[in-house]
Amino acid sequence: MQDRVSGRRRQPAPVSEGASHGVARHELILGIDPSLRGTGYGVIRAAHRQAQAVALGVVSCPAAWPRSRCLAHIAATIRDVIRDHRPTVCVVEGLFYAQNLRTALIMGEARGASLVAAAEAGLEVLEMAPRKVKQAIVGYGAAQKLAVAKMVQRILGLPEPPAPDAADALALALAHAQEQGRYSLVPVHRL
Repeated sequence: MQDRVSGRRRQPAPVSEGASHGVARHELILGIDPSLRGTGYGVIRAAHRQAQAVALGVVSCPAAWPRSRCLAHIAATIRDVIRDHRPTVCVVEGLFYAQNLRTALIMGEARGASLVAAAEAGLEVLEMAPRKVKQAIVGYGAAQKLAVAKMVQRILGLPEPPAPDAADALALALAHAQEQGRYSLVPVHRL
């Protein structure tokens, strides 16, 4: 009160921790939606009033490529994105329960290739459940991919909806940015 009366300005305390749940605040956030044939990635800048898209894309692998070549391509591309944009945290889509064991294993391999690239760069790696991301972005945990893409377009002010895999990756980054700014009852799962 005396500072206000005397005209002195108080310096705000630096904010380096998330609200009550101990997650460091991050300005550049990398989201990854892993898949063998189309791994989506998106980097957002979350320091301003409105989040901004910094980079987005899909790591595409032709069906003719063997899995090993796809995994190497995914890891190399994610390394390039990290090197070019210098995010400080990586948010990857959490595991979902596939009815087909083979599909689940292949998805796990693509996820692993992405995680290795992020871990090698020293990023904090977090995971978020797909339903939680959709709930945060669209307001409905079972939202369709098109609804997620359109909402991501609207939030980031993009000229057109991003490709579905890139939209999911951007949604992961946006959901994490949203979590940084408020108290969460669900603890963040670090990998």
